[in-house]
Amino acid sequence: MLEAVIVDDEIKALQSLSWELTNFSQEIKVVASFTDPFAALNYLETHTPDCLFLDIEMPTMDGFQFIQKLQNKNFPVIITTAYNQYAIKALKNEAIDYLLKPIDTDDLKETIVKIKKFNAKNLTVDKLEKILLNYNSSTSHKKITFNTDGKLLFLENDQILYAESDGNYSTIYLTDGQKIVLTKKLKEVNEILPADTFFRIHNSYIINLNKIKEFLKTDGYVILNSNHKIPVSRQKKSDFLDLL
Repeated sequence: MLEAVIVDDEIKALQSLSWELTNFSQEIKVVASFTDPFAALNYLETHTPDCLFLDIEMPTMDGFQFIQKLQNKNFPVIITTAYNQYAIKALKNEAIDYLLKPIDTDDLKETIVKIKKFNAKNLTVDKLEKILLNYNSSTSHKKITFNTDGKLLFLENDQILYAESDGNYSTIYLTDGQKIVLTKKLKEVNEILPADTFFRIHNSYIINLNKIKEFLKTDGYVILNSNHKIPVSRQKKSDFLDLL
């Protein structure tokens, strides 16, 4: 049975959809419902339902803002609204379906089919991901693994020049000129990178020690082989000199 969460600021709309879903008792059940989107976000930080039914027009936070704030996106989102002009935007925001209020029973049946297909596909992907991660951790030549944009990236130490913080995001700069944006803070990236090769030289930067070309002691910068100029923070300077 599918477990659903509903977020809708209108209590009558929430109750109506909950009743509709309850009619599919053999298919789906409502495990939580919220009129407050912030309370829903807190709940979804620690719970992963099989699907989320989300209203668009909410006064404190609209549905698209809600999707952007979701930390855990491992479940399908279905947009519910009384306004049909949001259809294209809903799909662009990673929603798998769009239901107009009042919700038609046949449309809801089709949505449930899409939810099942989405979850079945993700289950297969999750199994494959575990196999790849287990293989990488067991091999003698272990690669650095990043999960981004719906894919796993396996990188050699030597491919990475440095990492840069951008608030809740980080950017990995590669030797071939590519940039990889991660939805991880630099602290989390630092925990992934091998400590014998990478060093957090500044609150905003982690460098590959093997890529250093020069250290400008007076200016407090390192120059990498790529000619990128990275600042060395005062707090990190002593530890950095010890490494050198």
